Amino acid sequence: MKFQSLPNRIFIKLLLSFWLCSSLIIAIVGLLPLLQQNHTENEIGPKLDALLVRVAQHIQKKPELVKPHDGRHRWHRIKEIGNRPVRFYLVDEQGQVINTERVPREMRRFMLLAEDAGRPISHNFKNEILFGPHEFAVEGHKYSLYGRLAEMHPRPWFLFFADNIVFTLILAIVLSGLLCGILAWHLGKPLRSLKQSVEAVAKGDLSHRADKSTTKRSDEIGQLAVAFNAMAGSIQSMVCSQQRLISDISHELRTPLTRLQLALAVARKKGQESSELERISYESEQLKAMIDELLELSRAKLHLHESKHNLSLSETLGQVLDDVEYEAEQKGKKLFIEIDDQLTLPIAPRPLTRAIENLLRNAIRHAQTEITIRALPKDNEVVIQVIDDGPGIEVETDLQAIFDPFYRPQSARERESGGWGLGLAIAKAAIDSHQGEIVATNVEPHGLNVTIRLPAA
Repeated sequence: MKFQSLPNRIFIKLLLSFWLCSSLIIAIVGLLPLLQQNHTENEIGPKLDALLVRVAQHIQKKPELVKPHDGRHRWHRIKEIGNRPVRFYLVDEQGQVINTERVPREMRRFMLLAEDAGRPISHNFKNEILFGPHEFAVEGHKYSLYGRLAEMHPRPWFLFFADNIVFTLILAIVLSGLLCGILAWHLGKPLRSLKQSVEAVAKGDLSHRADKSTTKRSDEIGQLAVAFNAMAGSIQSMVCSQQRLISDISHELRTPLTRLQLALAVARKKGQESSELERISYESEQLKAMIDELLELSRAKLHLHESKHNLSLSETLGQVLDDVEYEAEQKGKKLFIEIDDQLTLPIAPRPLTRAIENLLRNAIRHAQTEITIRALPKDNEVVIQVIDDGPGIEVETDLQAIFDPFYRPQSARERESGGWGLGLAIAKAAIDSHQGEIVATNVEPHGLNVTIRLPAA
């Protein structure tokens, strides 16, 4: 109850992750102009300041330089600083450049920056440095002197993004998608692992549990994994207890049944023959056979995940196929076997042979003239088919239900077949122990095809 008042932890993770991601991208994009300004706008250096002072003193000594000649001033460029041309711009009190008519846009922009700064500064553009102003007076009039020096200077890598806004936006979108993808992977990985665990339990692998990396998480996903493991453990315990109970009851029933058969044998030796005794003897034999089937079904379900060995399918089924072929001949039917001797796969021999034996005996019971068993590899699995030419299953919904214990369809196939509906259930339990699949389909014009798919590795 105390956790109900706390915010959802996954909600907090999602909120903080997306918020931090968005804030980081916005901050980087927003700080680029400020970084650019801090890098390009600096205090004026001593060499550049000295140059402005020297030029200003020169102008003060020659006042005629600030006066127009033939309608314009005649000086603009002086070779200074390593014989590189330095351009100067003289500004009067009205803010007009008086020594040249060509004033670049960068210079006008720099003048505004210097005016906002209120002090002499230098500014690094792509291929030049602008610096100034230096204020001085000539004949009672105030002037401001600016300089412009062509110079290639190294630029920090981050200024590339400030100069290429479209590329910067695309990169920000890509980085945002990458960060969100990492978050999605972080949340999706344990969910995928948990989904696989749920699917494994749904397929009958009750021993499967969520991995430790998922259960160790402190958020809701970790709590869900822990709850799932507890649930799977409880289900496994209940199912195993149920199967053991059936097995124990079957064992206990054998004792009075054996005594009953012994009493019948003693009565026969004493010459006490009657139709009632014959009936009792028949029913006891039926009861014994049913108990044996129940024990077999319990064993098959209790050992769903026993170790398997890579064996030849034809060798594993050899004895069963010989016995069933002989039985088919005695009933005037033909068994066709189509199994490659080189076909191998992981097998638990006893459960698989019992499953195939049950399917073949069921097919012999209902077939008219022939039964076929074939096995062939397909992709990453081995497909085994048992086909008969009997009446098939009349009701389509019964095709899957015939593998349930004690289920007997009300069709021509089962009306006089005897049995208790355990043979196919044993076969299904054996196939489940191989992580395989078993299905039944009708064959046109008549017959039944039971198909088994087993993993090849």
